[in-house]
Amino acid sequence: MVFSRQTFLMVESAFRSKFAQKLETCDLKGKQMHQSCSKGCHPEFCKIVRSSATGLKRCIQDRSRSMSMAFETGQPYTSICHAGIVLVCVPVMDKDKPLAGVFFGKCLWSEPDSNLKDEINKRLKGLRIDRKKLEKSINKVPVIPGRRVHKAAEFLFSTLYEITNLDPHVIKFRAKRTRQQGEISELIRSKKALAGAGQYPMDCEKQLISKVKIGDQLGAREMLNMILASIMLRDPGDLNVLKARLLELLSVLSRSAAEGGVEINLLLEKNLRYMNELVCVGNQQDMCAWINNAMNDFIELVYSTQDYRRITRIKPAVDYIESHYAEPLNLSDIAKALHLSVSRMSHVFKEQMGVTVVDYLTKVRIEHSKELLIATDKNCTEICFEVGYNNQSYFTRTFKDLAGVTPKQFREINRRKKTY
Repeated sequence: MVFSRQTFLMVESAFRSKFAQKLETCDLKGKQMHQSCSKGCHPEFCKIVRSSATGLKRCIQDRSRSMSMAFETGQPYTSICHAGIVLVCVPVMDKDKPLAGVFFGKCLWSEPDSNLKDEINKRLKGLRIDRKKLEKSINKVPVIPGRRVHKAAEFLFSTLYEITNLDPHVIKFRAKRTRQQGEISELIRSKKALAGAGQYPMDCEKQLISKVKIGDQLGAREMLNMILASIMLRDPGDLNVLKARLLELLSVLSRSAAEGGVEINLLLEKNLRYMNELVCVGNQQDMCAWINNAMNDFIELVYSTQDYRRITRIKPAVDYIESHYAEPLNLSDIAKALHLSVSRMSHVFKEQMGVTVVDYLTKVRIEHSKELLIATDKNCTEICFEVGYNNQSYFTRTFKDLAGVTPKQFREINRRKKTY
């Protein structure tokens, strides 16, 4: 037993209070440790995949591989599992001794369109599973932005070690030292993940592109360091060659960000700035830090673009509410504006706006009622009906819950302010 059930429940409670995701703990072989798992830690999609003996075996192998990477780096490791969804592993270690892995995520970076569904079906080809149920379950997999997954991983990492009192001495040491140079040095010494000393790892470049495109910062950094290690193995100490190769990498990162939706003119401006900076960089360590900063900058642009796209996607619902708040509204009316089901619309709206559709509609109605109370002499009953309510008592109660005073008191307070 890595830690007691009670300790796990404390970690789970702290984590779920902020991120509302379930946890799964696995032993070093990748097998689930049931006493240290959230109830229902597998979404329906995962249950269907795991119902196949081959699918279950692949899930266990995925967890084992993720733990290996997390133990190596001493930090959370994010990957796309064999079934095509996001899986995050937080390493559980005591000093330098690996103990287990705590997993969460089991989500998608973006809405499951036809291309993503085709990719998932290809990944799961050959498994004896109910394909119709699988198709339906894909739509129920939560969609979580990469930025939030990263924050959740960092929070769980800190919370786990704080509550369990395990000694993360080695992990803290790795985090505090010049992390990038340390990782590159380890890669060079062990030739880890390289197809031979000095050979350029094209597979790593492909993974770097995909990880920047989806905003996976931890995974992108890992791939970048493997590429840098390969370059340094081939041309050790040759700063001119390193600069030239880093310019090539800058182009690769730009292309990844462009595929992630970032505007090309913004990327060209960033490229020009970074190329001017590189002229002044005079040593290997600073060059590696330079390309790492550029990568993080491009990933932030991907995050921002994705956030803007999501907000843009929810905008028709917001506009519909603003235009029809005075009418009797139901969720199906608003969902039609987004061309989504009521359940999916409710999920997307809450994720992007931070409040439920009903709470947002209530806020809009109350804000408009405030304007009418200040700017007109209409009585409360008239205003009640004008902003979409058909019950004055309910309107008054709702207004007081949000404004802290009744509509009448609100009008009196604001008119006194005008007098002064």
